Amino acid sequence: MPPTFLQWLSLVAMILLQSINGTNSNFPAYSSQLKHVLSMSQIQLNNLAFASDAGKLLGWLSGIAANYLPMWLVLILGSSLGLVGYGVQYLFLIGRVSNLPYGAVFFVAMLAGNSICWINTVCYLVAIRNFPLDGQLVIGLTGSYQGLSAKIYTDIVDVIYPSSDGKRARAYLLLSSILPLIVSVITAPLVRVTKVMKTKRAKDAFIFILVITIATGAFAVMGSIGSTSSLLSPFASAVGMLTLLLAPLLIPLGLGLRHQMKQLAEEKVHIEEINNVSMDKMESGVKLDISEIVSESPSESFELSFSSTSEEFNGEIRESNNGDDRISDTNEVISVIEEIGVKVMLRRLNFWLYFFVYLFGVTLALVFFNNLGQIAESRGRSASSLVSLSSSFGFFGRLVPSIMEYFVSRRKYMISRPAFVVALMAPTGAAFFLLLANDTSVLWLYISTAIIGVCSGAITTISVSLTTELFGTKNFGVNHNVLVVNIPIGSLLFGYLAAVVYHKEGNAEGKCFGMECYRKTFSLWGTLCFIGTFLALILYARTRKFYNSQRS
Repeated sequence: MPPTFLQWLSLVAMILLQSINGTNSNFPAYSSQLKHVLSMSQIQLNNLAFASDAGKLLGWLSGIAANYLPMWLVLILGSSLGLVGYGVQYLFLIGRVSNLPYGAVFFVAMLAGNSICWINTVCYLVAIRNFPLDGQLVIGLTGSYQGLSAKIYTDIVDVIYPSSDGKRARAYLLLSSILPLIVSVITAPLVRVTKVMKTKRAKDAFIFILVITIATGAFAVMGSIGSTSSLLSPFASAVGMLTLLLAPLLIPLGLGLRHQMKQLAEEKVHIEEINNVSMDKMESGVKLDISEIVSESPSESFELSFSSTSEEFNGEIRESNNGDDRISDTNEVISVIEEIGVKVMLRRLNFWLYFFVYLFGVTLALVFFNNLGQIAESRGRSASSLVSLSSSFGFFGRLVPSIMEYFVSRRKYMISRPAFVVALMAPTGAAFFLLLANDTSVLWLYISTAIIGVCSGAITTISVSLTTELFGTKNFGVNHNVLVVNIPIGSLLFGYLAAVVYHKEGNAEGKCFGMECYRKTFSLWGTLCFIGTFLALILYARTRKFYNSQRS
């Protein structure tokens, strides 16, 4: 099979991996059960949410492992951590593990959170190396599926346990423990770096997979509506989602079939040429053994024939030296300020600007999503609709930068990634202040959740490419995992403050109702987000000269 077949097969494998890798988004589904069994307070429950994020403190280990171990082994190790982390919690809920102290639950939750970093690292590195010209697009495509993880797990649980809350909570934990390992074992042989030269884009293939991805997101939204209005049954929703997740397989299968057909056609032409030569020589009285001709020359002839057409087929062979055939793409030259390691990176002002921008943007949004259950409860609403809303808009948010990159990158007016971050941070801060609106219909709650989902999802996608541009690709696995250390830090700090306010305003049972529950919290988060916007503006000013040189 040609290299492009394996290249696109690895992309399908990354999609499947990311679609089940957002296991931390399942926490609201079983947190109440843990709170009841362990008799925890709201602050203790918030600390468990932090534990899952705290696993990212050791996420850099996956980057180091990826530098020395094969990708398939890093993948299996990461999913095995999830098996232990979520598996122990599952056994605790069903009573197979008794007298599990709070500290032990905290540790296994942290272990489970760390497993996500390993799968992310593998997917990011394979995307960057297998698609050197379209790394941003592939990362956005595959990463967007992680935003649908909560929906995918919910579809499966809806089929198994449509009503029992206790059984559903246990099902979420069981699936979170075994499903990533199962998918990792299946995809491990496919997630590997393929030697593909930097050549012309496979435009039709990317457009096809973009259509599938958008259709998957639209179906997820329709499925979320169907769960409450009976537009789709749980089984139909699960089958439809599985079909759409497997639909990208059509691309590598089509490339493989095309390759086989080309080979058969070329072999047929070659045999006809040999027969014609043989007939000509026989007519001239020269005796010729056909079998000798076939045995001595087919490999050379086929190699010459295939090499002349291979550049046209999928663009996988080396680039032409003709200046007119050069690729007019902003990504042709690797856009990296410099290649630096983590020690040097930590001494750079750009890193700390980037660090706090991420902290006051994406991390704040994650803390907001972690508290959606309590926020919905305080407004007298169901958390499921808000979680579905944030998941769906987060999905499209992750996808938008990739679509813009692909269709607009050839134009000179494409804004730089730091400028894009500035444009996304401002509406996020405004959305937090919109949450303060005293609207009895909670309209602003839904609008703000959608805005935060879109903007934080987009910044998450942009950050992967921004890390490589600011600090290089060589040490990306470690550098990016050091950056996301701010997630557990922010989760602990911002989440704890929110839990304290919620607990203070609550009743004797620890529940809080009304606008006051999160008024101070939203004000603080909005202010911090606008500070992050200002820091992003400084980062843009410091890197503007570099990005201008890339467009010139």
